Amino acid sequence: MKLVHWLVTLPIAILAVLFAISNLDPVPVGLWPFAAIDLPLYLVALGALALGFVGGELVAWINGRHWRREARKRQRRIEALERELEAKSGAPALPTAAAPRD
Repeated sequence: MKLVHWLVTLPIAILAVLFAISNLDPVPVGLWPFAAIDLPLYLVALGALALGFVGGELVAWINGRHWRREARKRQRRIEALERELEAKSGAPALPTAAAPRD
């Protein structure tokens, strides 16, 4: 899995560095009520990509709140049933599942 990660990440990082080296020219960036400032073109482009990524992740996180709430509710129910089973049988409860390995 780490190999796949590096096979994807490394070419993207190389392209980002090449893009930054190729686009060092300053461009004016302004927002109407504020003053315009000159920033390197690569910073404007990569900053816009980063801002879009963070915005998309925020929307996905907000939309996933229902599933996270449901997972917590089910986990609490499982723990309650395990305690009930342990109390009735007198045997110790089974350990919780281990985290998956990478």
